[in-house]
Amino acid sequence: MIIIQQGELVLTDRILTGDLLIDGDKIVAIDEHVPVPEGAKVIDAKGCYVFPGFIDPHTHFQMTNALASTADDFDSGTKAAILGGTTSIINFASPEEGSLCKGLEVHKERAAGHCSCDYKFHMELVEMNDTVAGEIPKVVEAGVSSFKVYLAYGFRLTDREIYDAIEAIKPTGALVGAHCENGDLIDALVADKRKRGELDISNHPLTRPAMIESESIKRFSTIGASLEYPVHVVHVSSKEGVEEILRERALGHTVTCETCPQYLVLDESRYSLPNYEGAKYVMSPPLRTKVDQMTLKEALVNGTFQTIGSDHCSFNFEGQKLKSRHDFTRIPGGIPGAEERGIVAYDVLVNQCNMSAVDFMKLVSENPAKLYGMYPKKGTLAVGSDGDITIVDKSVEHVLSKESAHTKADYIPYEGISVTGKVRDVILRGHHVVQDGSLTESYLGECIP
Repeated sequence: MIIIQQGELVLTDRILTGDLLIDGDKIVAIDEHVPVPEGAKVIDAKGCYVFPGFIDPHTHFQMTNALASTADDFDSGTKAAILGGTTSIINFASPEEGSLCKGLEVHKERAAGHCSCDYKFHMELVEMNDTVAGEIPKVVEAGVSSFKVYLAYGFRLTDREIYDAIEAIKPTGALVGAHCENGDLIDALVADKRKRGELDISNHPLTRPAMIESESIKRFSTIGASLEYPVHVVHVSSKEGVEEILRERALGHTVTCETCPQYLVLDESRYSLPNYEGAKYVMSPPLRTKVDQMTLKEALVNGTFQTIGSDHCSFNFEGQKLKSRHDFTRIPGGIPGAEERGIVAYDVLVNQCNMSAVDFMKLVSENPAKLYGMYPKKGTLAVGSDGDITIVDKSVEHVLSKESAHTKADYIPYEGISVTGKVRDVILRGHHVVQDGSLTESYLGECIP
């Protein structure tokens, strides 16, 4: 048994200064004062927020694309995640040999026994046909509660294929998310840059302007609305994207959305750094302007967004990103960030934007648990819920750096950023796996049913 004493317990509707008792893998008592059972481990949480374990709804661990394989596998990625207070991740699984079922099994096998936090999977749809449609209910039965389609990249679906995908998913009730960028326009803008010989890193964001994000959001929402089915937009990065979501909602269309910490604290000036350092920040959508940052922060505070994901997709600077420094189209896109996601978002929203700890908790824990079928097992401090706890010491000021990070990538994008608040302790289903910032138990992660 573990008892957490006199912490500021972040409940779904209020903050309670009190005690929380975990017996086995479940929370069994919450009150202003809970008697200490004989033999229970006592954790003093005075001066700390006690959150339900953070949930990262957007990771790409152990992924290979046309350009490279990620630096982080499930082993290193989930260790970094749990040290950052994340007790559950949702990773992306891609089909294998055209089969969703085989793809899900392959990804489950890769993760099994190698995860230090709990995990489940989104299923990517990279083509749409009768075989894929027939497998959708099968993978839902096997635990998938969400699918992702792409409106960009070589494996993007056409509008008709997205329509067919949503139509096949609709009877299952699973969530449909999308990467919203206009792939055809990106290809045209890239071809123009190539023709002009303008291939240095600073051209990356110029081939992915905000208007191609907002156009794709409109199109994706329209397809969902035509089937009277809700849709979800991942990694919204721009003012135009936020405004499009609000317009769609005003039309009565059901659209939920996610953003990421990188779009709150980093901007497009990074692409002009000397010594090709800009390659570190090549991702899609790209970093935007400070005006976009402000809009995203305001939208988070006013409740426009439902979740904050890391979009952790790590590649090394040396040997992977840097080798294509003279052709931005060949730089593998993505950044590490699963470890820093929670505390960067906390510092921006709670410390800088005066968001309540309750509203912050909903973004990083409760809302993703509800969206992805894990609530109330995950995402809440409640009797009967899993004993997943993240304790944040509100007073500790520290500087983020690769030196103290745990990703296998050779850099972090948040290098040198100072934050106030630090993940001190993490409990995973009743196991005290992070103590005073150090990982004490590994590989206890389970696949979430």
